[in-house]
Amino acid sequence: MTELLLATIHEHIGHEVAVTEWVELDQMQVNIFGEVTRWPKRGHNDREWAEAHSPWGGTLVHGFFMVSLVTHFLELGGFLYSDGRNPLNYGMDKVRILHPVIVGDGVRLRDRITVMAVQDKPEGRRLIKTGHRIESDKSDKPAAYIEYLNLWQPR
Repeated sequence: MTELLLATIHEHIGHEVAVTEWVELDQMQVNIFGEVTRWPKRGHNDREWAEAHSPWGGTLVHGFFMVSLVTHFLELGGFLYSDGRNPLNYGMDKVRILHPVIVGDGVRLRDRITVMAVQDKPEGRRLIKTGHRIESDKSDKPAAYIEYLNLWQPR
């Protein structure tokens, strides 16, 4: 993979520039996410109940859990620019949870990352918009789509 640089990231607009390695999630991680976000609902955290009563046949990964992995996926995809520093989460333009992801005995997610836009800001800063198509190893349908904004300072 080519090293991504803040100075030249605009050259990649419109291109998928990374497909990350798979990230493994298990029921314990989903349970912890439910606890810290105060959303420990049966459909996510009670495996026996979900297997018996959920239309999905098992517990689901929280949609917000998948969304929260975007920054980790950016790091895996090489978006820690060596010529940049102090990135700030600037928000999201679009978030869609497209398909439920069943935890089961574990699930793997990965991200296909596209550079969508780059805005020059004062003092050499750059606002970078990336598109994220999160995939599960248990489905051929994308699980989530996110347009993420990240503000970078130059070194």
